[in-house]
Amino acid sequence: MKNQLLTMALALFIFVAFAQEKSEKKEIPDGEIFSSTQSVTINGKTITLATETGTVQLRDENDKPIALFGFTHYRKTNANNRPIVFAFNGGPLSASFWLHFGVLGPKRIEINDPNYTKPAPYKVVNNEFSILDKADLVMIDPVGVGFSKPIGEAKWEDFWGVDQDIRSIGLFIEQFIIKAEKMNAPKYLLGESYGTFRNAGLVKHLQDKGIAMNGIIMVSAVFDLQHLLFGPGDDTAYLIHYPTYAATAWYHNKVKNKGDSLESFLDEVRGFTQNEYAPALLKGDQLSASEKAAVAQKLADYSGLSQDFYLKADLRVTNGEYFQELLRDKGLTVGRLDSRFTGINEDVLSQSSLTDPQSDAISPPYIAAFKDYLYNDLKVRKDLSYTTSASTRKGFKWDWNHGGNVIWNMQVAVTTLPDMTSAMKRNPDLKILILNGYYDLATVFYGVEHSINHMGLDAELKKNIIMKYYEAGHMMYTHLPSMAKFKKDVDEFIDQTSN
Repeated sequence: MKNQLLTMALALFIFVAFAQEKSEKKEIPDGEIFSSTQSVTINGKTITLATETGTVQLRDENDKPIALFGFTHYRKTNANNRPIVFAFNGGPLSASFWLHFGVLGPKRIEINDPNYTKPAPYKVVNNEFSILDKADLVMIDPVGVGFSKPIGEAKWEDFWGVDQDIRSIGLFIEQFIIKAEKMNAPKYLLGESYGTFRNAGLVKHLQDKGIAMNGIIMVSAVFDLQHLLFGPGDDTAYLIHYPTYAATAWYHNKVKNKGDSLESFLDEVRGFTQNEYAPALLKGDQLSASEKAAVAQKLADYSGLSQDFYLKADLRVTNGEYFQELLRDKGLTVGRLDSRFTGINEDVLSQSSLTDPQSDAISPPYIAAFKDYLYNDLKVRKDLSYTTSASTRKGFKWDWNHGGNVIWNMQVAVTTLPDMTSAMKRNPDLKILILNGYYDLATVFYGVEHSINHMGLDAELKKNIIMKYYEAGHMMYTHLPSMAKFKKDVDEFIDQTSN
């Protein structure tokens, strides 16, 4: 009798354990894909696109499910082994709809650049500037945005950080190209803003796993994040922002001598910044009063601010102060993402701007029109929420630690530039296209130039980095002539590197 009870108890225990294990397995959801057929007409030719949007189950290195990973994949029908581009926006952490609906996908929204776009109905048109005639396209939404979220035992913080983000996107790309049979196709990464910082680390991460990229496309790049921070005792940010201050003043007619062109004017400003402004800041309080006054006057002449303002600022003006000061007398503030945009100054007594007119002007049309496309054209279930920014998620916090940035157990920088440098040296056929907006005060072009000039590349390898410039801002594709140039530059890059 006792043995029978033990046997029954053991059987019950096994049954409960099995049921519990089965129940736990059921709690890990599968991805959900929504299929549709889209088309785009480019140069008079219509391309039919098999389209998938939704999520796939992302697995870790041991094939354990860790996330539902969101994406949209456009594939040209009846075409084999075409190049494939993996694209994402920045943030961190922003969804990919900006690039998706701004320049890369089969449709785009028309906005009233560089002014405010009126409320709905918005105009959505065929995107003749899409890259889909050159390559298949995968728009990536990292975990925290779009439809992407952790599953199983994974947590948000497993994905929210420099290295965590690189790892998870690397896993997705590797698993995707295997499933899509693209291992032997030409492959590209395309990132905007923080997405370029991600790119610089991701290209090495993938290369170390045996997945070499044909090319990297950087839209509004930053590789050294300290360049964006006006930290105490660090003059670099003041120096690298200054040429964009000057470009902004040139655009708004706040300089006396504009020269023959914006390019020639900025060449002059670069020379002043390197040869006069930098040495002056390096001297600190050893700079004489007369020297300081002379530098302040030149800073004023090129930037559109006053000599007195620069003297009061000790020759150091942050970007937020510049946005606010340039057009203060007109009751306006200029844009951070695109300084061609202006908006009403909400507090003319404030030292720094309170808002970004460019973001205010384009965010509602982009978000509303893209979601309409997502749920109606791409056939996504309407009860699924598409998150445009992880900043809206409770507890969102980014881990800025990155391997290689630590010395003596201290984080001394936040940069992925060494990753990109290493990737280029270990793959001398890797090409990098960098697209810079002259009026971008979020990721400034002179900062990119500074980074590239400090990679320690020999002259021949440095030729693999191609720099292009646009008379627009962070999202240069909001400006129609720049959108056409974007298409031309990217097309040529893919043609040159995919054969």
